[in-house]
Amino acid sequence: MPRARILISACLIGEPVRYDGRARTLAQSIIAEWQAAGRLVPICPELVAGLGVPRPAAEISNHQTGSDVLAGAARVVTEGGIDVTELYMVGAAAAVAAARAGGCGFALLADGSPSCGSSFIYDGSFGRHRHLGIGVTTALLRANGIRVFADSDVDALAAAVK
Repeated sequence: MPRARILISACLIGEPVRYDGRARTLAQSIIAEWQAAGRLVPICPELVAGLGVPRPAAEISNHQTGSDVLAGAARVVTEGGIDVTELYMVGAAAAVAAARAGGCGFALLADGSPSCGSSFIYDGSFGRHRHLGIGVTTALLRANGIRVFADSDVDALAAAVK
C-alpha cells in the first residue's frame, strides 16, 4: 500500500516565500524523512495566486475566518486596505488542485496565515491580535475532505499518516 502524501506550506520546508520574504522551516526530522521519501507536495497558495515575495501583510477582516471568505461574507485585505480576496481564493483552489493531483489526503500548513492558518489567524486589525479561526486555503481543503494540521501539530500528523 502506498504511503500517504502530504500537501505542505512551502515555507515550512525552507522556501523563502512568506509575505516578509522569509521561510518558516520546521526542524523535525520526520519532515526531512517525508521529503526524502517524496511524500511532500509543497505549495504556497499566495505565491501560486500571483502575489509576490515580499508582499504586503494581509488579514481576514473583522474577526472573521476563511470559511466566511468562502461564503462571501468576509474579505482579505492588506494593511494598506487593498482587497486581495480573489487572489486568496485562487490560491486556495490551486492548493486543492495540487492536493488532488498529488494524491494528498493530509496537509501541514503554516498557522496564523490568512491562507494556511488552521487553529488561529489574525483578527484583521493588523495589531498582531490572534483569534481562533482558519484561513481560506484551510477552509477549502477541509471542505474537500483534506485533513489539515498546523505546523505545531507535526506529531499528530505523523500518527495520522502512518
